Amino acid sequence: MTVSRVSGWDLHCHTVFSDGTKTPTELIELAHAAGLEGVAISDHDTIAGWQEAKAAAQAKHFPLIRGTEITAEHLHTSVHILAYLYDCEDKGVLDMYAKMRQRRYERAQRMVERLSHDFPITWQSVSEQVREGEATTIGRPHIADALVSAGVYKTRSDAFAGAINGKSPYYVPVDSLAATQVIFALKQAGGVVVLAHCGAVKRNRRRMLTDDDIELFAREYGLDGLEVYHRENSREQQERLSAIAQKLGLLQTGGSDWHGEGKPNVLGENRTDTSTVQEIIRRGRIRLIN
Repeated sequence: MTVSRVSGWDLHCHTVFSDGTKTPTELIELAHAAGLEGVAISDHDTIAGWQEAKAAAQAKHFPLIRGTEITAEHLHTSVHILAYLYDCEDKGVLDMYAKMRQRRYERAQRMVERLSHDFPITWQSVSEQVREGEATTIGRPHIADALVSAGVYKTRSDAFAGAINGKSPYYVPVDSLAATQVIFALKQAGGVVVLAHCGAVKRNRRRMLTDDDIELFAREYGLDGLEVYHRENSREQQERLSAIAQKLGLLQTGGSDWHGEGKPNVLGENRTDTSTVQEIIRRGRIRLIN
């Protein structure tokens, strides 16, 4: 059957190797069936899904950009960083990921300990939500899924709006690395580095990244772009980020932040145009899979 292609790539997708519900193979199959030009895998703090995604992309002759999303911090602001086409054998990056996954693991354990006093949840019930064992980056979505499994909430989104919300007494923040340190490490590894959904007001109610923050990342640390088109960036924020990108000569990307089931995000709902993707491919250290 011939699939009708749509314009653009989805450069922000998660799988079971972090907090998604679909395998890398399923991601490739669904992106191909949706008619996307190509897709990026961007699991949290890991490259564990890259090999499966590569094999699936080659089998389908479907273009794949290998990437990662990393949670960092800048002046008490949570910063999510997308990095594409970097050297996955770079020791500095691998050490950084190992440290971040351990911190996420310990944070999740502390949250489950707090929750267990008031909800029918245990570390075992959370572990049962993890699809790829030690290769998985464990996070709040796995706790949410355990709460859903226990009948506390109907959906993962409900859990995020409830007990594991950032304002909840059960919440434990991630002990993140500095954004400048993360950007520097990924650029040293030859990556193309983009700030994810940095206009998402709900994620940082106390302090948003300022224009000056973004300019610092671009001029001093080599930031390549901004994820302008994301469902959590309002129209006003998209216009602001687009203006900043034009001023600083940054790439403008789009992504769905797709996780499969449990979240409303639709694969391909926000996309990156072909010419921008071509520039990402040109800048990256490793090659595109197709």
